[in-house]
Amino acid sequence: MLHEELIEIIANLRALGGDHAFVEAKRAETKLPKSVRETLSAFANTSGGVLILGLDETQGFEATGVRDAAKLEADLAAMCSENLEPPLRPLIGTHRFEDADLVVAEIAELPAGSKPAYNRGTGMTQGSFIRVADGDRKLSPYEVQLMLANRGQPRDDEQPVPGTTVANLDGALTGIFLSRLRRHRGRAFANLDDTSALRRAKILVGDEVSLAGLLSLGEYPQEFFPQLMLTFVHYPTKSGPDPRSGTRFIDNIAAEGPIPAIVDEALVALRRNMKRRSTIRGAGRAETWEYPETALREAVVNALVHRDYSGPSQGTQVQVEMYPDRLVIRNPGGLYGSVREENLGVEGTSSARNATLLKVLEDTPLPGSDRPICENRGSGIPAMLAAMRDAKLSPPRFADDISTFSATFPNHTLMGDGAVQWIASLHEHGLTDSQCHGLAMLFHGETLNNQAYRNANDLDSRVATEELGDLVARGLLVPAGGRRYAHYTLAEDVVPASVDGPVREQRRADRREEILSALDEKEASRADLVAETGLPDRTVSRWIGVLLRQGLIEATEKNLRSPNVRYRRTRQRTLDETGAER
Repeated sequence: MLHEELIEIIANLRALGGDHAFVEAKRAETKLPKSVRETLSAFANTSGGVLILGLDETQGFEATGVRDAAKLEADLAAMCSENLEPPLRPLIGTHRFEDADLVVAEIAELPAGSKPAYNRGTGMTQGSFIRVADGDRKLSPYEVQLMLANRGQPRDDEQPVPGTTVANLDGALTGIFLSRLRRHRGRAFANLDDTSALRRAKILVGDEVSLAGLLSLGEYPQEFFPQLMLTFVHYPTKSGPDPRSGTRFIDNIAAEGPIPAIVDEALVALRRNMKRRSTIRGAGRAETWEYPETALREAVVNALVHRDYSGPSQGTQVQVEMYPDRLVIRNPGGLYGSVREENLGVEGTSSARNATLLKVLEDTPLPGSDRPICENRGSGIPAMLAAMRDAKLSPPRFADDISTFSATFPNHTLMGDGAVQWIASLHEHGLTDSQCHGLAMLFHGETLNNQAYRNANDLDSRVATEELGDLVARGLLVPAGGRRYAHYTLAEDVVPASVDGPVREQRRADRREEILSALDEKEASRADLVAETGLPDRTVSRWIGVLLRQGLIEATEKNLRSPNVRYRRTRQRTLDETGAER
């Protein structure tokens, strides 16, 4: 880890007043705390992280240091290799910070095929942890089982359902499936009779119906699995039932049948409970649903086909919850395989937990349509994001916590009147549309990081990084979490008073006086100015450009990219409260 990164991480810890998901600080003056094992396991099982020994959280992350850094490094390395299974190989080093030695370890996330990392002394079930917010939580037996299942290809959807026969399949739906199968995959199925074709497609295992076959083509799968369905609840308030009126819900359904019927019934319920909104389109207005149907269909299908179907989860249904400010679609079983939160939305990124079920649903149409339930091409989430962008809505927020996966759709127009007025009040010229979208996301209280910014604007990582960096340089955003785990918040002087209230004129921080003060009777490089003012490098660079254009400072080199360039004041001037010279 670079020393500058460590400085930034500690500054963020002090600003937040506590640890966060990717950083854990411990006092550890003379020895390793017992809880270090839990943190190492949690980081390895989640998304990796940084462990800092020698910071006292109870004293505002004061650098108390460690007495014998070399010994602590050796003890930590030994714990990783001898006490953890599989052994961990973190990057461990000592940094001098505020006259104290800190031992810093960077723990990488384990690949899916090696999880879970656990403490050998307590065993896999009792010694496996994950990182949740700023703490370490013990994995449940079900979560441990999911991690073990993710080491290979799960086969739960291929298992025969005892007591079933071909008579438990929906005749009409099965006929359509076989017709499409022979039309699209004639080489493999054209010359087979119906029973042989169903066996080759793994609808039948011997004479019994597979779980995949029952879920996709069954007449009534809930006869055998009562909870393998979808529930939809429309709540009256943002927190759920209304305690004042006693209203528990506005609408409540249980969608049953095979997956095609469940998708159809879920979409009918969503349409029945959605409102229409007016949006500006060209020179006029267009009436649209609160949420685009394409996005909802893809989210519902994803929840049904990618959920966990192993025994312990067969008592849990897919849940759709509608609130006045959001829609949440949740399924049992987190992300599988190579798919991670950070690469969701990348075209072609896909790992099938239920490979056979997905294959069957490629040739199973939606009711009343020739469109298949899914394409099995990793295109579901990109289509979902594109639909939200086209509707000028915020992208959905995805959350994976191993045992569940959820997609939350905010219920607001991204560039509504309030957000547009607030951005205009910033008086920032030259912002791109995507930068305005990013600011609007923070205006609505959403999380903004590189991935969320890319999803909202359909940008590649390089462009997103450049544009977010420009917003930091303008003093609009403040990065937090260090480079690797960066997310962004609004600078204090631009935070709106209220999303729903009147927009007040924003008074932006003017950094010119700070730069000029740092140049009093001396020359300084950009790095010198960063060190003296404590401002981010991008911010200093931006205000140097402003002062150069105004003639208040000059450079010692014509080539401003020269490593030798320094700056000095041209004449003694001061700025009044409005930023004008006087």
